[in-house]
Amino acid sequence: MSRLGVGVFWLLHWLPLALLSRVGEVFGLLLYVFALPRRRVVMTNLRLCFPDQSVAERRMLARRHFRGVGRSLLERGLVWWGSRERLERIVRIEGVERVRALQAAGKPVILLAPHFVGLDMGGTRVTMAFDIVSIYAKQKKNPVLDRWLYHGRSRFGDQLLLSRQEGVRGTVKAMKSGRPFYYLPDMDYGRRDAIFVPFFGVQAATITGLSRLARVAGAAVLPCVTRMLPGGQGYVVEIGEAWGDFPTVDVEADTRRMNAWIESMVRTMPEQYYWVHRRFKTRPEGEPKLY
Repeated sequence: MSRLGVGVFWLLHWLPLALLSRVGEVFGLLLYVFALPRRRVVMTNLRLCFPDQSVAERRMLARRHFRGVGRSLLERGLVWWGSRERLERIVRIEGVERVRALQAAGKPVILLAPHFVGLDMGGTRVTMAFDIVSIYAKQKKNPVLDRWLYHGRSRFGDQLLLSRQEGVRGTVKAMKSGRPFYYLPDMDYGRRDAIFVPFFGVQAATITGLSRLARVAGAAVLPCVTRMLPGGQGYVVEIGEAWGDFPTVDVEADTRRMNAWIESMVRTMPEQYYWVHRRFKTRPEGEPKLY
């Protein structure tokens, strides 16, 4: 991203949300038409995950997905420059009391946040409620974007952003000190620390960190899902009840449970999951590439 691009984001964030949302959806449809490599990734993912749908149904779902992606991209300016008051109006958060009750009891907390298109907006809203710890992947190829992403994730409160290279020790220490961990473990990070478990019936390389971190830190796992609402209605962050009987002694079973829960959430709003990611890039030995 160039400085000119940042300037465009700054100008757009002044628009009323209803208008900004419509502009974002149009931008997303343009991406659907012209971003052919990403469209192929999306269509491959949808074919694998929704084999019972017709090609026409999957294309319609893909267009709806790109409309949401376009919105999430152009509304990023709100994350970077929107006032606290405006963001609190745009993004409603539910379930804060569940986290506060666990904090009061001295219980570490993991917020399990799958990759839906409203993730950045939801993450910013969470930082307005809590001082959290999260993992930050540095955008080495785009220092301008890296600067603004970091700014957006740290502008409210006292946030602790750790790199993946810093390992789990800092994360566990932060959780034990009372910081909820905003955790996004549902992407294909390769074979390291991953096992193959089903996601929509397809073997997916999935990191086992949720189970391991919950055990080491003695943390409760609370689902945290951000839903993008139609038009100018904004977003809602839903923090659910803590999972019972988690973690267990079976890391694979725990990881299967995580993927099954994410799948159940995706089915409630399939157009909003981050299908532009090559979720099935890493394959079991001997299996052909899917992308």
